[in-house]
Amino acid sequence: MTDPHRPEADARPAAVLRGLGTFLPPRAVTNHELSQRLDTSDEWIRTRTGIRERYWVEPGTATGDLAVEAGGRALKSAGVDTVDAVVLATTTPDHPCPATAPWVAARLGLRGVPAYDVAAVCAGFVYALANAAGLILAGVADRVLVIGAETYSSILDPADRNTAVIFGDGAGAVVLEAGRSDEPGALLGFDLGSDGEQHDLIAIPGGGSRQRSGGLAPDPSQAYFTMQGKRVFTQAVTRMSDSSRTLLERLDWPSESVDRLVGHQANVRILHAVADDLGIARERAVVNLDRVGNTSAASIPLALADAAADGDLNPGERVLLTAFGGGLAWGSAALVWPDVTPN
Repeated sequence: MTDPHRPEADARPAAVLRGLGTFLPPRAVTNHELSQRLDTSDEWIRTRTGIRERYWVEPGTATGDLAVEAGGRALKSAGVDTVDAVVLATTTPDHPCPATAPWVAARLGLRGVPAYDVAAVCAGFVYALANAAGLILAGVADRVLVIGAETYSSILDPADRNTAVIFGDGAGAVVLEAGRSDEPGALLGFDLGSDGEQHDLIAIPGGGSRQRSGGLAPDPSQAYFTMQGKRVFTQAVTRMSDSSRTLLERLDWPSESVDRLVGHQANVRILHAVADDLGIARERAVVNLDRVGNTSAASIPLALADAAADGDLNPGERVLLTAFGGGLAWGSAALVWPDVTPN
């Protein structure tokens, strides 16, 4: 099956999506539960974010554990048991050192393959996709497992209603293989960017060399995730819209030709604002954050899997992915959806 919008004569080497797997921890945390200990309510959370529940890990479960589950399911979805590399996008690694990806690879029986982490916060999955596609196009790997996994509940200030109600834990993964750009699932293009001058808008202030080299005793409050919500909202809409527009123009895809907009699941108002800015009907924007919250680097694969399972994402449809996160970092990717069964 080929994309009718792209002549076969234009086919070129590409990384192609062959499998998709996801995993959520079993504990569901509702808005009502959070309202019992925070100055908030179900209505306040839903009207401002669109979130009604999220999933948090139990004590002793780490990001790597979720990544192993999602990665294994992605391999099963693709019908393979080996890959040539593993790329893990996460803001919540199991340890500051070493990277989590090698341990995940070993747990999956992928010993000896290159495995490393990518840190681009909520834009991490798009960055990891671009990185994996580069490995394939450079001839370093024929097949790559890309995982986005997070345990944000481990870095949230439990008393901060501005962050504690937003984020959830989870993992999503895809298998990419070497193929051609006229195949469904081919990643047709990327747009990436960053603005380090605004690094303080989304941050965990303590724990790194910046704090440690200052010779000051660590402040426990600096170990928590912080976000300047209003400024982040504006930046997220602007950066995702501009990045998406740049990529659509590069691919010669009119906005009306996009069947599904799968944005980072941060806030339903952000998703609708990006759709409006791009001239894409809101009903074409995939939304699952009401069920899982903001899962950072895991949000796009989780949204893809839910949309495919619900029948809202079908083979042959044009899909635009876009994300924004700390750094600041943002990115977009495009593909024609393949006939894959999420696991």
